[in-house]
Amino acid sequence: MELTDTDRANIERARKVGEGRGHVLNPDTKRARKIANLLAKNFAEFGKYYCPCKQSQPLDPARDTVCPCPDLDEEIARDGHCHCWLFFRKPESENGKPCEN
Repeated sequence: MELTDTDRANIERARKVGEGRGHVLNPDTKRARKIANLLAKNFAEFGKYYCPCKQSQPLDPARDTVCPCPDLDEEIARDGHCHCWLFFRKPESENGKPCEN
């Protein structure tokens, strides 16, 4: 799969958001690209990175969730990934501590 410059920029933005929270991106590049591009599309249309997996149709800025959502850390702690499957818990090394990526 060939990534465009826009794809790479959107994925990099998402990677930085996840990294800042201690998480990693989904290793499935196709899924990560899809969600990152939908976030960027929402930003271009509405001025905020509304979560595409939790948004109403049509989007309602008064009630829809902006990424990273308030439940992100809880979802990852519970499920190992967020609702969108964009962010994942950092893999653990053999000593049980998160790996440094």
